[in-house]
Amino acid sequence: MGRIAVASFIGTAIEFYDFYIYGTAAALVLNGAFFPQLSPVNATLASFSTYAVAFVARPLGSMIFGHFGDRVGRKSVLVASLLLMGLSTVAVGLLPDYDTWGVWAPITLVVLRFLQGIGLGGEWGGAALLAVEHAPAKRRGLYAAFPQLGPSVGFFAATGIFLILSDSLDDASFASWGWRVPFLASLILVVVGLFVRLKISETPVFADVMAKNEASRAPFVQVLRRHPKELLLGAGGMTAAYGLFYTATTYCLSYATGPLGIGRTTMLVVSLCAVLFLALGTWLSATRSDTGGRRKLVLLGAAAAVVWGFVLFPLMDTGTSVLVTLALGGALFCMGLIYGPMGAYLPELFHTTVRYSGASIAYNLGGVLGGAVTPLVATRLQSSFGSATVGWYLSVLGAISLCCVLLLPETRDRSLAAEA
Repeated sequence: MGRIAVASFIGTAIEFYDFYIYGTAAALVLNGAFFPQLSPVNATLASFSTYAVAFVARPLGSMIFGHFGDRVGRKSVLVASLLLMGLSTVAVGLLPDYDTWGVWAPITLVVLRFLQGIGLGGEWGGAALLAVEHAPAKRRGLYAAFPQLGPSVGFFAATGIFLILSDSLDDASFASWGWRVPFLASLILVVVGLFVRLKISETPVFADVMAKNEASRAPFVQVLRRHPKELLLGAGGMTAAYGLFYTATTYCLSYATGPLGIGRTTMLVVSLCAVLFLALGTWLSATRSDTGGRRKLVLLGAAAAVVWGFVLFPLMDTGTSVLVTLALGGALFCMGLIYGPMGAYLPELFHTTVRYSGASIAYNLGGVLGGAVTPLVATRLQSSFGSATVGWYLSVLGAISLCCVLLLPETRDRSLAAEA
């Protein structure tokens, strides 16, 4: 189980690192590098639009990789998703900017971001199943905590490397070539991730399915037929977590360094501190879900998100580093409370033969509403109606997740092996 925990954790950490360096770059430099002909607000919106493309691609990636994950196995699909994400990320680092390549630069950027989304769409479900289907029945929440920590560590690494570059380079060098370094460094991380993942075995639950020749021929169709409620409500349950994360990281980084006038280096340090609250909330809720139940802790996190939406931007607008850190840390802690148990909760909602597809699609559909459009909506709300409305929007997302999870059952005591 130690090897399984490491393999599930390191893969998600690498893939989310790849995903988040794009978000950080979108907030800081991509608007100028690829959309210099637009006004500042429209360039930011265009940059966030390329960012959102990956969220549209993620459900498609979960269908593609979920199909093969439920047909041929979890391990091989996880290797393929890691390769696709890593190579797409390195290609972004090599991409010429608008001044060099003209209109082909932003077009290619969109294509590469779409491929990133395809890769990440297949990653999370496989990593979660790798942990959950290997884990003892009473410790699934604990072992699912390891892939759930991937976003925290990936974001910390992505922000940390941007902080080092931002602090050591002048603005011209950072905008010219410095921002590309984190993308190119992904190649080393992918090699490490592949080395670890190639050494793991197939999950015993799915191996039993294959031995009995019970693998589904059309997993996605079976999910729609047998689990439509779990699919839609599971996606709704994830919406607030996505909204909190991408507001507190991508949008607030742009908002703070823009309208609030906080320095780029300062905000990167604040983000590094705030993401520690995410890791704490994720670990606490995931590990305690084995005794307290998954559903109860997700509901607690969603209710906390409703409240924090009204607090977030009054604290942000003070412009004080300590209060900004508290604002972002509180939002990410609420996100962690929701996110932690989901590593076990979503897989437990679905039958073994369609679990990869069902859990992945639910997880990534939630990202379309909560992750893809949130920076865009937040940018437009703030510019038109003021920053407080962005917080109200997050409260609405929290209420949506709360209602969806209320309609779902508790799954802690379900037997995964017996279903196969």
